[in-house]
Amino acid sequence: MKIAEVPMNSDPLVIAGRRFTSRLLVGTGRFKSPALLRDAVHASGAEIITVAVRRVNLSPESEAPLQEILPPQRYTYLPNSAGCHTAEEALRYLRLARELGGWDMVKLEVIGDARTLYPDAEETVKAARILVSEGFTVMAYTNDDPVTAAKLEQAGCAAIMPLGAPIGSGLGIQNPLNIRLIVEQAGVPVLVDAGVGTASDAAMAMELGCSGVLMNAALSDAADPVVMARAMKAAVEAGRLAYLAGRMPKRACAAASSPREGFIA
Repeated sequence: MKIAEVPMNSDPLVIAGRRFTSRLLVGTGRFKSPALLRDAVHASGAEIITVAVRRVNLSPESEAPLQEILPPQRYTYLPNSAGCHTAEEALRYLRLARELGGWDMVKLEVIGDARTLYPDAEETVKAARILVSEGFTVMAYTNDDPVTAAKLEQAGCAAIMPLGAPIGSGLGIQNPLNIRLIVEQAGVPVLVDAGVGTASDAAMAMELGCSGVLMNAALSDAADPVVMARAMKAAVEAGRLAYLAGRMPKRACAAASSPREGFIA
């Protein structure tokens, strides 16, 4: 069957045996209103949404529960440890998420620097090993270092999530070579997490062979988050198809599209 004939739902994102049609994951922070969050997530087509356990009340009894805006029956919640600076902190909050909602698939994030929000690789690997031993399905946010990515996979992570650029920067993928190296060596899904600013950034991540893209500020900080969500959905799908199709080789010189045979003298 030709690639063009393959519907997107026959090319699922598979994480630890769980299948998802959408390869776009969306964060739930920074939106100006609950309604805008709801509409943007819906327009994105995302099935997985991330929630910062330290910053959002996940309890159904809270005053404005996220679970009413984005019902768990429709979306897969991915609790994350955003804002944590040690392995111990991250473990505490992700264990709390499992207690609150039974969520065992989590996004591990351990920040090492307050200015750049770059991850602490050592603490991330440490926390990953413990979470995996406790039965969590761990998706780990990390830098774009292939060595750290390999250590996280060896620790048992179900997905590796290298940054494209600093969190919330919108700078796009700054080191495509390293992202490609991580993809080529990985035996688990690789998803670009952080730094995406516009649709071309998302398409680039997918064309590099990533399994998906996670974004938050690219939507919440856009002038029209809902329209940007639609653009990101299309970009992720287009980038994935381009990767599957296989791009033409880059050439230093021109190459005529018409053959020389049959030229009229």
